[in-house]
Amino acid sequence: MQPTKNLIFHPQIAQNKPETIHHQNNYCPFCDVENLTNILAREQDRIWLVNKYRTLQDTWQTIIIESQQHNGDISNYSPKQNRQIISFAVNKWQEVIATQKYRSVLLYKNFGPLSGGSLSHPHMQIVGLQNIAVQDNVSRENVLGLTVGQNDFVTVNISTQPLIGFVEINVLLSNDSKLFELADIIQVVVRYLLNDYLQGRCNSYNLFFYKFGSQIAVKIVPRFVTSPYFVGYLIPQINDHQQMQTIRHELRQLLPADLLE
Repeated sequence: MQPTKNLIFHPQIAQNKPETIHHQNNYCPFCDVENLTNILAREQDRIWLVNKYRTLQDTWQTIIIESQQHNGDISNYSPKQNRQIISFAVNKWQEVIATQKYRSVLLYKNFGPLSGGSLSHPHMQIVGLQNIAVQDNVSRENVLGLTVGQNDFVTVNISTQPLIGFVEINVLLSNDSKLFELADIIQVVVRYLLNDYLQGRCNSYNLFFYKFGSQIAVKIVPRFVTSPYFVGYLIPQINDHQQMQTIRHELRQLLPADLLE
């Protein structure tokens, strides 16, 4: 039997989901903390809970509410708060992986109107997939590329074999006791994408987390309208050498000095 490649989506459940990305005055369930249910864990104002609107068949869908700040984001958190959020999310993700209940366990974040999300309140998602092995779709080559900076436990690069195309910035961590350092670099890259990349024309991004053996990889993707070359033909595009070097140079101005030696 061929391995499962598709997630089955239930629109009859999705039609009842709240939405605040495009209708910002709508009710936000993540602000209404007193009425949250199926809570799995709390840490200060960070809450991990089962997704009330489980739209995907053969999955276990959960949400991490990052903060009580409705307009919070990695780009505007303090470094301390961002470190706590990233550490909490990664630790819970690894807890689910360790149960070995699922073929794959995803950790990802949507931000902005082009990211694929429905709620603007800051959150991440941990999703267990019963029948799909992510490693069939994503290989280590997809998180390698032009090195921007590195030290003994962290590497930052720009994908030369991206998944969707153009700019995908990867952060590779070989020592998961260094999650604070990982969080700091993610914050630098997100701020760059929202404020500096393409003169600030980017308003959306995704984070995707992967495990390759003992290594954690985070792919940070600025989001725009998807290229028809990818939609119709699954052909990613990458920037030419000059543009990749420009982005590399801009990022190197922002990264910690210990990554630039």
